[in-house]
Amino acid sequence: MKDKIVIAQAMSGQVRIHAARTTAMVEEARKAHHCMATSAAALGRMLSATAIMASDLKNPQEKITSIMNGHGPAGTVLAQADGAGNARGFIGDPSVYLVREDGHLAVGQAIGTDGTLSVIKDLGLKEPFTGVAQIQSGEVGDDFAFYFAISEQTPSIVGVGVLVNPDSSIAAAGGIFIQLMPGASEEAIKKCEQVASVLRPVSSLIEEGLEPEEIVKMYFEDAEVIGERDVRWHCGCSRERFRGALKTLQVKDLQEMIDDGKGAEIRCEYCNTYYNFTPAEIAAILEERSAENRLG
Repeated sequence: MKDKIVIAQAMSGQVRIHAARTTAMVEEARKAHHCMATSAAALGRMLSATAIMASDLKNPQEKITSIMNGHGPAGTVLAQADGAGNARGFIGDPSVYLVREDGHLAVGQAIGTDGTLSVIKDLGLKEPFTGVAQIQSGEVGDDFAFYFAISEQTPSIVGVGVLVNPDSSIAAAGGIFIQLMPGASEEAIKKCEQVASVLRPVSSLIEEGLEPEEIVKMYFEDAEVIGERDVRWHCGCSRERFRGALKTLQVKDLQEMIDDGKGAEIRCEYCNTYYNFTPAEIAAILEERSAENRLG
């Protein structure tokens, strides 16, 4: 089944709900970074939350980047998604496998709590908007809810989850955001509190085969779906892009790559793809740069 994000509203527009299935996207991320179970869950939760946030972007070129570093063994966890439904990301240590006493993956312990969650919104303006909140639990959902309350003044319920098979492949992944709109009534607030008390792990609902719109209707019978967006793992890096990056290096650095006979190997940190450039290719880049400088 294709991944998707459903956007809905309930209680006469007082509550906005996003529900997502992100299983395929998270599996592609896991494979790209060769993640062990806990690292896969941490990265998958970040990707799911960020993709849901990006589903509200109006322009395909706009993007949101979320960064968590709680100084736990997982290191920095970064996810980026754009208005076209593309998501990518990475985790500092993809080999983390930690389990709590109850048998669940210890994502909070892997991420840690001694740090911040930063959200950077690049909306094509002169300067991107950056919001920062202290990490509360490292479990990701709680941390995004706290971020929304502190940085965007939007009371929110955030659930993101990843179920990992014994072979480390992804069984199910998804997320749900429930947000109160400005001026929400006491009735709407009480309804959201009641939903929060009975909210089931969204990954379990996805594993059971429920569609995102069915998950929304589970909690808000009057919900009206107002939008649907596809979401996918897609990095967008290319050999040409990294060739352009090499062209910006200093002449002495390019010459060094030629002289040592090794050329250059560049790894995209987002998708773990390697791009190799031979000494002859580096020499061609250097010649192009010299020609441009002579013309300039």
